[in-house]
Amino acid sequence: MADSDGEYPGSDDDIALGMNGAGPSGKAKDKSLASRPKGRAQAKWEAAASSNWELQEGADGSIEGLLGGLEEAGKRKRLLKDTTPLQRGIIRHTLLILDLSIAMTEKDLRPTRYLLTINYTIMFIREFFEQNPISQLGILGMRDGVAVRVSDMSGNPNDHINAVKTLRGQDPKGNPSLQNALEMARGSLYHTPSHGTREVVIVLGALLSSDPGDIHDTIKSCIKDRIRVSIIGLAAQMHICAEICRKTNSGDDNSYNVAVDEVDFQEILMSITTPPVVRATDTEAQKRNQAALLMMGFPSRIVEKAATLCACHGNLTRGGYLCSRCKAKVCNLPATCPTCDLTLILSTHLARSYHHLFPLRNWVEVPWTRARQKRSTQCFGCLAAFPSVPPADRESTGGAPGGRTRRAEGASESSRYECETCENHFCIDCDVFCHEAVHNCPGCQSSAHLPGAEGAEANGMDGEAMQA
Repeated sequence: MADSDGEYPGSDDDIALGMNGAGPSGKAKDKSLASRPKGRAQAKWEAAASSNWELQEGADGSIEGLLGGLEEAGKRKRLLKDTTPLQRGIIRHTLLILDLSIAMTEKDLRPTRYLLTINYTIMFIREFFEQNPISQLGILGMRDGVAVRVSDMSGNPNDHINAVKTLRGQDPKGNPSLQNALEMARGSLYHTPSHGTREVVIVLGALLSSDPGDIHDTIKSCIKDRIRVSIIGLAAQMHICAEICRKTNSGDDNSYNVAVDEVDFQEILMSITTPPVVRATDTEAQKRNQAALLMMGFPSRIVEKAATLCACHGNLTRGGYLCSRCKAKVCNLPATCPTCDLTLILSTHLARSYHHLFPLRNWVEVPWTRARQKRSTQCFGCLAAFPSVPPADRESTGGAPGGRTRRAEGASESSRYECETCENHFCIDCDVFCHEAVHNCPGCQSSAHLPGAEGAEANGMDGEAMQA
């Protein structure tokens, strides 16, 4: 009779066979390792385990310095990205496709995948139009093997947010269909102008796709229509998703990601708000963008004594914007004139899209030697006090006697961050604010003379005014 109580002690021979790979399981393991593609990047769950719980105490027995370094490193992680000026498609036409199938009821992402996706989608809509004010966005859904339209292509974030909020009262059901969703996305993006990008972002929680036909034909059609597809998986990696992203992005695998937790899901989704790069291999796009001019209108706001109908919604309003060409009234900007199809924007919308083409360079961590050389005592931006510079003989990066605790990777040991252009020092909060909101350096903007031979004066100290 077989022993099923779980107390059967395994023999040493079985362990030896398993370790040496002499048995069937060892052969299968060797075969799986050999079949792994050499060029595939290491997945997050394959990384080595980290011992973050092994905290190093300082000389005074506290871990305050290390915890502060971990907090700074977390903030800096979002900023340390490539800042090389590249040609990007700042006029975007993006369709967000949400999985509304029964798989979204899983609770591995709290409270559920479905509710968390709705909350993050609302955040994504606001951030998308904050970073891309002259772009268009539409939202689709996948349920019961068909694609449903949640909101039409529009440049008004309030329309999309209201449409997404109505999904809270609906229950996920059925299975998703990637083919039907991509076909509906192709139809929605077919008439978009050629000077803008065509993008599809899919949030997929299921591990299957209920398609009515051959999805590879749909992939070929997406490539022909110059549609880029990005997929965010919430369960596990799927081969068909990786193939869709790779073929529609000219072989780039970075457009397919699988979220491991709520924070990772949010970071991946928010990273899509950055406009995509125009690739040098896309010769057709280069020919299309050479010496291309786009006609736009910059209307002024009006306030009328009597309410009149707007051309965009047919509502009675007393305020709005008059089209520069046909004088039709629209409610909000940016928008496309419903009468003459002229793109109507404000000058501030173009200014807010400009930083994607010329991003603010990353600021570098300042060691104690550099802080002592510059003698900076407070942040140039918010005037917050910096930690005092220790004597040279007391500097340490480990748990050495009289030293400080080791700072986390990405955090400055002196809590100072330096702009390499104006050479001013800033705190971590100003670093995050300037790179995520302002997209300009206060030191560079307030300096009439950017560094040549002299450089900038030491901030926080008395110095001579620079001559223009």
